[in-house]
Amino acid sequence: MAIQVLTPTFDIEGCLKEIRQCLEKGWTGVGYKTVEFEKKWKEYTGLSNAHFLNSATSGLHLAVKLFKEFEGWEDGDEIITTPITFVSTNHVILYENLKPVFADVDDYLCLDPYDAEKKITNKTRAIMFVGYSGNVGQYDKIVELCKKYNLKLILDAAHMAGTRYNGEIPGKEADAIIYSFQAVKPMPTFDSGMVCFKDSQYDSLARKFSWMGIDKDTFARTNAGIYKWKYDVPFLGYKYNGNSIAAAIAIAQLKQLDKDNQKRREVADIYNNFFKECHNITVIPTTPGCLSSQHLYVIAINNRDKILNKLSTIGINCSVHYICNTEFPMYSYAKGTCPNAEKMSNRIMTLPIHLRLTNEQIKGISNNIRILTRSI
Repeated sequence: MAIQVLTPTFDIEGCLKEIRQCLEKGWTGVGYKTVEFEKKWKEYTGLSNAHFLNSATSGLHLAVKLFKEFEGWEDGDEIITTPITFVSTNHVILYENLKPVFADVDDYLCLDPYDAEKKITNKTRAIMFVGYSGNVGQYDKIVELCKKYNLKLILDAAHMAGTRYNGEIPGKEADAIIYSFQAVKPMPTFDSGMVCFKDSQYDSLARKFSWMGIDKDTFARTNAGIYKWKYDVPFLGYKYNGNSIAAAIAIAQLKQLDKDNQKRREVADIYNNFFKECHNITVIPTTPGCLSSQHLYVIAINNRDKILNKLSTIGINCSVHYICNTEFPMYSYAKGTCPNAEKMSNRIMTLPIHLRLTNEQIKGISNNIRILTRSI
């Protein structure tokens, strides 16, 4: 069987125990477990608000939607963002008829604050920062930019569950932080996410907008002492709510998160030792002081596509995170504006990094890559 890039590991018994409680209670939708997990996530992160959703993409969209609607943004206003990310980061900007303005990436493959500042105009309303691979990059400088220019800061923390920076969970400065618990993320469920607004008023609005715009969800109506069947629909909302089965898995997986992240960092350390003398292999670094979730392990090499294909033929599946978004039709207007991102997108390769890898497999992957980078 081929070695996969990202393979989740679940605490199966712990997950089944939490799910069983949902089934026995007869409540698998919003409520009980979603409420419990939101509480546990706030305790774990130290964040003031947390709203559980069906995906991180939903959380990103809600953040952009609510800021646009309640901060007076207009169609055509701009959000500065990165081209090295999964397309959902930038699609949500288009959903709201706003313009993604792409700034280049730095050596960490995170948003370059110096290029980001050059891209600020009188139409800029926010910066979308992606914690690539779980790393913080130059996040501190992005925070300073947002304060200097009075911009909203949206932190796409899809890779960052469990990341710490100088001993703290990063992001308390952001106006909205969005986490992913998708199937292969650092803390996997089957698919779900969390949006954490700094302002509790936005948390309250998000709960309405994620439940079709209804002012009270079913759980709130059921647990009001007597069943309150009547509700109002003050907003045109979406079906973005999380459910109790996904939350049950998340509750079990949260107990494993720090341990699992540490294991991935140990895998990364083994790779680092193999590659430290390889001058034709560049390892994407981690910011000093950052204890990354190490969602990805990424190197940059020449002849990337040929090496990817060769590795696949010998049962080693590697991948690319990500194709520079300016290559896609809806973002092609920005092609050529982010030269480092475009160059790196053609050189980066994600190596297998997950808890099921053995030391022998890691050694085999590393040796094959070293040989191929010298011979192709």
